[in-house]
Amino acid sequence: MSRIVGSHDLLFVTLDTLRHDVAAELAAVGRIPNLARHLPGGAWEERHAPGSFTYASHQAMFAGFLPTPTGQGPHPRLFAARFAGSESTATDTFVFDTPDLVSGLAGVGYRTVCIGGVGFFNKQAALGSVLPGMFQESHWEPEFGVASPTSFEAQVARAEQVVARLPAEQRLFLFVNVSALHQPNWFHRPGATREAGDSRATHAAALEYVDAHIGRLFAAASSRRRCFAIVCSDHGTAYGDDGYTGHRLGHPSVWTVPYAHFFLEPGASAR
Repeated sequence: MSRIVGSHDLLFVTLDTLRHDVAAELAAVGRIPNLARHLPGGAWEERHAPGSFTYASHQAMFAGFLPTPTGQGPHPRLFAARFAGSESTATDTFVFDTPDLVSGLAGVGYRTVCIGGVGFFNKQAALGSVLPGMFQESHWEPEFGVASPTSFEAQVARAEQVVARLPAEQRLFLFVNVSALHQPNWFHRPGATREAGDSRATHAAALEYVDAHIGRLFAAASSRRRCFAIVCSDHGTAYGDDGYTGHRLGHPSVWTVPYAHFFLEPGASAR
């Protein structure tokens, strides 16, 4: 990563609330072809989330603590703040001297852009302004939020606009928090009703919806030069697992998340 930063554009996508088991199942049976074609070996890596809900997890990830591989560590990290005694900072780690990765990348010439999704990115109150406030440029509209059945399409359209207006020589760090997986998601499954509510099946349907449009995001992110992409969940969520529902709790359905990183070559297809 120390060699990638500065030469590549960077894309970081958090599929907010996506469970690992659902993501793995859909990849295995061909229901998310646009994501699967980029996953190493066509499969998600199983990792542990750094937090059990959006705010905590993103604060950790923006400090360089991405979801952790499930085996015994220490595991070398892609990004790390300079910190004496860090056992996960390796030779190839991109080390920054600022409190967070976003300002660290800005310090080496990147344009940092956030396209928010869930409420912690909506800038409607002080708490919802903390995470987007790390970026030089941030975007949020109700159409990007959890209640919109077309949230990801709207987010992708904004990403395309952001990329299109950048000078060719400007390096970009683009972050997208995808809200479609978060509750409510019942409207992504044909035949589901508001009264019946969300379920594991509607969660899966929401991931299929995201997959149908993510090719456009990948194409935009790699339209100017080679792009290094990270796609992962910040935490999962429970749908009655062992009696639990929701997240911000300690359960495997919450702390086990899908993760992948890969390169997007210039001119990647939108499909």
